[in-house]
Amino acid sequence: MRILRHWEEWGSEPAVAAVGNFDGVHLAHRQLLEAARDQAAATGAASLAVTFEPHPGRILQPQSAPALITPLPEKIRCIAAAGVEALLLLPFTRDLSLLSPREFVERILVRGLRVRALHEGENFRLGHRQAGTVATLAELGAEFGFEVYLHPQVRVRGEVVSSSRIRALVAAGAVERARHLLGRPFALAGPIAPGRGVGRQRTVPTLNLQHYEELVPGRGVYLTAARLGDRRFAALTNVGVRPTFGEGAPLSIETYLLHPPEDGIAAALGDELRITFLRRLRDERRFDSPELLRAQIQSDIGIAATYFRRIGLR
Repeated sequence: MRILRHWEEWGSEPAVAAVGNFDGVHLAHRQLLEAARDQAAATGAASLAVTFEPHPGRILQPQSAPALITPLPEKIRCIAAAGVEALLLLPFTRDLSLLSPREFVERILVRGLRVRALHEGENFRLGHRQAGTVATLAELGAEFGFEVYLHPQVRVRGEVVSSSRIRALVAAGAVERARHLLGRPFALAGPIAPGRGVGRQRTVPTLNLQHYEELVPGRGVYLTAARLGDRRFAALTNVGVRPTFGEGAPLSIETYLLHPPEDGIAAALGDELRITFLRRLRDERRFDSPELLRAQIQSDIGIAATYFRRIGLR
């Protein structure tokens, strides 16, 4: 997949495109991307996804901007998996936010990207203050000679698939329900940071994820799959503040590998750890002693071992 940073890099080929924030690249997003891909292949055009970097909320409302389901590297990976030929990471600035719907369409979609057809959800908005509706888009398409295909809401098990709903589910720890809307398990990744040694000394040794700024599941213990390089491990992950060891600790993400690599956990420091959340096991809570916490962890490990045997992951 080609990655572009400005619409002037596109060239002269006609495009079938989908435009959006695509945070999460969930099932509804994939429907748009795959429709653009398929139509482009059938008509001799090129398929193109257009997204904004950074997320518009980071510029327009930085104090209330949402934590991202998919930070940029993950979003790129997921969009590539949908099979589109190119991705335009459109720099979102205040100047861009001031474009009217007509200016955005004429300057970027028509003159810049040679859009022949556009696939969007029925709630799509564009232009300054989101003034442009899908009706506006249809009118501009008729004027400038491109087709507009509107896709209805996607529902899974009675829930509308949306980025905001997925954020709410993940933040509440409902990772299995979020998985149904995403079309894949929720995952996050980052470098491994040195821990304080509390787990190794008093409970179980863990891999500690470096401070993570984006969306994390609600506090609790989860059955997870951990990936280090090309190796994948059955794991338990605690998202929380270690209440058994005192108050005021920052949120941490600590992962215990049920079957650690032969070269040892210490060898992985500084490597990227990818954590895929499969199931919530229990709440995080304070225990009266580290010994009681260790006993609970051993019980958690037993439950996890049974689960991972069933799905065939070590």
